Amino acid sequence: MPAPLSPRTIAVVKATIPALETHGLTITRRMYERLFQNADIRDLFNQSHHGETGSQPKALALAVLAYARNIDNLGVLTGAVERIAQKHVALNILPEHYSFVADALIGAIQDVLGEAATPEIVEAWGEAYWFLAELLIGREAAIYRDLAAKSGGWNGWRDFVVESVTPESEIIRSFVLVPADGGPVLRHEPGQYLGFLLDLPGRGVLKRNYSISCAPNDRAYRITVKREAKTEHPAGLVSNWLHDAATAGTVLKVAAPAGDFFLDRSSDAPVVLVSGGVGLTPMVSMLESIAQTTPERATWFIHSALNGRVHALGDHVRSLVANRDNLRAQTFYTTPEAQDRAGETYDIAGLITADWLVANTPSEQATYYLCGPKPFLAALVNGLIQAGVPAERVRFEFFGPADELLEQPRQAA
Repeated sequence: MPAPLSPRTIAVVKATIPALETHGLTITRRMYERLFQNADIRDLFNQSHHGETGSQPKALALAVLAYARNIDNLGVLTGAVERIAQKHVALNILPEHYSFVADALIGAIQDVLGEAATPEIVEAWGEAYWFLAELLIGREAAIYRDLAAKSGGWNGWRDFVVESVTPESEIIRSFVLVPADGGPVLRHEPGQYLGFLLDLPGRGVLKRNYSISCAPNDRAYRITVKREAKTEHPAGLVSNWLHDAATAGTVLKVAAPAGDFFLDRSSDAPVVLVSGGVGLTPMVSMLESIAQTTPERATWFIHSALNGRVHALGDHVRSLVANRDNLRAQTFYTTPEAQDRAGETYDIAGLITADWLVANTPSEQATYYLCGPKPFLAALVNGLIQAGVPAERVRFEFFGPADELLEQPRQAA
């Protein structure tokens, strides 16, 4: 545990809140510009979050502001620290990388604020940065040790071979991965993801995370990946490459399972698994785990897809709940097509709403796990909490950086 921040540093950091509210995004954009001048450091990051959407600079700006606002009450940021540490482990961030970020951040503050960035402010933010960095370094070291010590565990990048590729819909495929060394795999927590490193010709080093879509086992992982439409942008490069080029025998570099969003398997309370689109992947992992190990646990699997052409793993989900009295599945199609059959391929036309969830699931006892697009999550997370479901029983994951949903209530699993 690092030494406590000095009262003077706390006061100076809090005094910079108005400047961060005004210039925070400009500072974080400039920070990444400075940071990415070093190609080795640039390759540590998922570049799809730094392109035209700029979601990662926005995320960091919100996080820095939250840190400043809570600098005298850091306990409220414990969940955010854990999430960041898990993301860093999936990217194989190491202690020696933190000094580069420190230099880039302080330099960006000076670039943007100019003369307003007094020596006192620079010193205070330097101390505040290294306090948080040491917290993260300590937590990440513990995670790395734990991963390496577990059966089938590893640190760094391990070679996995694609064993099989299965089309799940017009735009989604599943890839089963087995270790190239023939050894066992670490049993993940249902809901976690894997980190991937690819060096694509003409594109350089790319890193992505994909949720594991199968129950924990000792032999293999399955990921279920959506083809993105915009191949010219970084957001679709890896998913499209997997769809177009990855076949049985393809070797991929994979980091050990990570993530703070996962099923609480120590509880027997009812669970409601709610997903939109390809957000079903961690939910299928949870449902498989429940079906295999605790089928007596009351479970609702609620999924929304556009229509049957893009609906993935529907038959698989129905097979998991079949003949299990305590497991239920219902599917919403927002715009069903002529070939979609109500009562067979889907159950309800329209959108999942918080009101529907409260009326049709045990909201007074259940824990809700949600994953899907940000508008989907924002509506349902806020709707459930406004309907009286305690925030600690509304847990969610979203694909991308820990960003705009920092403005919404979040409870880590």
